Amino acid sequence: MKKALCIGIDSYEQVSDLHGCVNDANAIKAALERNGDGTLNFDVKLMCATSEASYITRKSLKESIIKLFNGESEIALLYYSGHGSFDSFGGYLCTSEVKSVDDGLPLDELMKIVAKSPARNKVIILDSCHSGFAASSFEMPDYSLLSSGTTILAACDEKQYATEKDGNGVFTNLLIEALYGGAMNLLGDVTPGSVYAYIDRSLGGWEQRPLFKANIKSFVSLRKNIPPIAIEDLRKIVNIFSEASAEFQLDPTYEPDKHEVENKEMNKEHEATFALLQKYTRLGLVIPVGAEHMYYAAIGSKSCKLTVQGQHYWNLVKKNTI
Repeated sequence: MKKALCIGIDSYEQVSDLHGCVNDANAIKAALERNGDGTLNFDVKLMCATSEASYITRKSLKESIIKLFNGESEIALLYYSGHGSFDSFGGYLCTSEVKSVDDGLPLDELMKIVAKSPARNKVIILDSCHSGFAASSFEMPDYSLLSSGTTILAACDEKQYATEKDGNGVFTNLLIEALYGGAMNLLGDVTPGSVYAYIDRSLGGWEQRPLFKANIKSFVSLRKNIPPIAIEDLRKIVNIFSEASAEFQLDPTYEPDKHEVENKEMNKEHEATFALLQKYTRLGLVIPVGAEHMYYAAIGSKSCKLTVQGQHYWNLVKKNTI
């Protein structure tokens, strides 16, 4: 079972309202509920505060978080979008009734709940100001050493503000892009680590800096998208290259467009292999040797070879892990 709790708080009683958090929570819910092929992914509960009638209190937030992390599950994921605050004791998730910075749910309480969870993987994603406190070793010494299977992905460090643009959080917009395929590998899987890498390289040095901290044995898949290449085609990489470091010899019979050579000999098997090699090239798995493009490598009877990434996937196929 994969469970997720998505929280968006726009409406506050005493402090300024926000305008994009509920949109963010709904968008994350949609991204997590189903994989790219339409199959079920996470069982998602949504909590949104859009007006006084739907205020989310500290009590109700804490109870829902406890329920999320109680019980056995493959992944228990918490997403929060709303105000965040801090004082000399640490950071807080601000619920609708807060009157001062320390009225919300303390992040150390959140991490205490997470530390006791029997879920195999615990993922905490926070799009709020000062959310980096959740992984601060200075402010949270008891929980800075994360329990096994825990991952934290925060929009910014403990002293920064999480920004919005066009009615949505900048961090969450990138998170959504990552989940829908921007951060997927060649198998279609999106992991917390690939999400962080995608967001980190999308933000400039003068913008908020996302934070990633984990104590895990392996990355879990948050969403499976349709792979950019069919798995059966990817597995053929070991049939073309005898070794990860080997070069594959080409000649004009591999290229279907032979207008630059005199020999117009056709070889359908070679052309099919070359079409697959071109797919690998577009995915950064293969590069021509001694030529600028694969076309000229074939026309000039040169070779091609695997990139470092290509060698990585060659090894995975060879080990039968793909």
